[in-house]
Amino acid sequence: MNGSELLVELLLEQGVTRIFGYPGGAVLNIFDALYRYQDKLQCVLTAHEQGASHAADGYARLTGRTGVVLATSGPGATNLVTGIATAFMDSVPLVAITGNVGTSLIGRDSFQEVYIAGITMPVTKHNFVVRHVEELAGVVRAAFAIAQEGRKGPVLIDIPKDVSAMPCAYTPLPLATGTAKRPGSPRAVARVAEVLNAARQPVIYFGGGVQAAGAGDLLLALCQKADIPATHTLMAAGVLGCDEAHNLGLIGMHGNLTANKAVHEADVLLIAGARLSDRVALNPAKFAPNAKKIHVDVDAAEIDKNVRVDDSIVGDVQEIFAQLLPLTEEKRRPAWAERIAAWKSHDYSPKDDATRLRPHQIMRGISRLAGEDAIYVTDVGQHQLWAAQYARHLRPRHFLTSGGLGTMGFGYGAAIGAALAACGRPVVHITSDGSLHMNMNEACTAVRYNVPVITVIFNNAVLGMVRQWQTVFYGGRYACTDPQRKSDYVKLAEGFGMPGFRCANPAEFEAAFAQALANARGDGPRCCWIECLIDKDEKVLPMIPAGGSVEDMMMD
Repeated sequence: MNGSELLVELLLEQGVTRIFGYPGGAVLNIFDALYRYQDKLQCVLTAHEQGASHAADGYARLTGRTGVVLATSGPGATNLVTGIATAFMDSVPLVAITGNVGTSLIGRDSFQEVYIAGITMPVTKHNFVVRHVEELAGVVRAAFAIAQEGRKGPVLIDIPKDVSAMPCAYTPLPLATGTAKRPGSPRAVARVAEVLNAARQPVIYFGGGVQAAGAGDLLLALCQKADIPATHTLMAAGVLGCDEAHNLGLIGMHGNLTANKAVHEADVLLIAGARLSDRVALNPAKFAPNAKKIHVDVDAAEIDKNVRVDDSIVGDVQEIFAQLLPLTEEKRRPAWAERIAAWKSHDYSPKDDATRLRPHQIMRGISRLAGEDAIYVTDVGQHQLWAAQYARHLRPRHFLTSGGLGTMGFGYGAAIGAALAACGRPVVHITSDGSLHMNMNEACTAVRYNVPVITVIFNNAVLGMVRQWQTVFYGGRYACTDPQRKSDYVKLAEGFGMPGFRCANPAEFEAAFAQALANARGDGPRCCWIECLIDKDEKVLPMIPAGGSVEDMMMD
């Protein structure tokens, strides 16, 4: 066989059944091999390479398996960079395969030549540039292992065109069972248990690392046994069900009052699988000022990076929770629970309105109609935070969003990737007029593969999140946040080949969404757009200004 056929065999060996990509000159040999293997390996053609990278990312986030994206050299490769960086910031396992010009043309400014390994080096766990076909098998196997081991993330493989055509032999190997998970030091775990057992007002603050480690059940058991409330980051919505008594909900800039107050007043804060980013620890000096802070993370580089902690354990969160649970005393903390209940009575609660659409009503309507199986995929902006705040998050890996990089344009590709792995479950793509203009080209992909993606567009006719900041901090000077676009989303949807709906009040929305759900489960077009007309002055609240603390929280 040749290098391209070897690559496909290696992907099959790794358990890959679907990849996302776009063809071009430097990968013609690889696409020719994919044509011959199409009964075993599906290549999903997107409208743009960035959409393909986000689709592979969404597929990985939902399944926990490594997503794979394939693009040609030059602009094809550079169009992957945003998607690779998005996966890197959120620790998503991804293998990006790029073609390049032939080895004899490298370094000559050849047509569509770019040094993609150098460009992506800061946003990948590892990069491989294959110069000889004999290296390919080892490189592909190593790439998949690296993507999944420890803190997960993207790996890039760059393959020159002549290498993809070179003759070679293939020696199959059994799929590796995965790297051993790193446990915590028994002495350190015992030390943490002792601190938790002595705490009067403990809180667990957990992030996406708990989801990635599959540690949600152990987290729940720890909360229930020791009566410890927990709060989560954007990346961890659904790890604890929203109706779990110990779940305080979202923390940080747009988190609720109760979660932020509990962390502020805690005497022990157990931080698990979270980065302590500037959207949570907005002012590191004032973050959990009264607490003994203990950080548990698989990545040693995160310890003391943003906030100085008092103790830490480096290792796999699932392993550490399994070690910690039997050492933790069964307790009840009625005084702490009473304080938390008092804060909950003062949480922000927006008012319903039957005459117009309000964001919280849209999200609650979606949750009620779509049910527990619904998978939410968002773009970035106000709608993203409304989805985080008001959707009923009940299961892990059912809320997919770009948290670290904050990538507008992430949602449509990611929703398509998730839908192709969702086994018929409805996928609700939450977006806005601003974000949709960055990725609406992927509507053709949704129609082509007839995926059950219901796109709900929060249309306030402005760039809402930036405008909100301009309102609060820039004296209402709305520079370039009122684009005055004339897009007709119903006609656009129909032009792409799917139904479109427009709604101005809750009754119209619920009727449209019910019809969309019926379509998603039917035989006709399973995707659609639902435009929701909302007021441009709707705000994401509560809000803590950058550099502030819970004492600076804005409730109106």
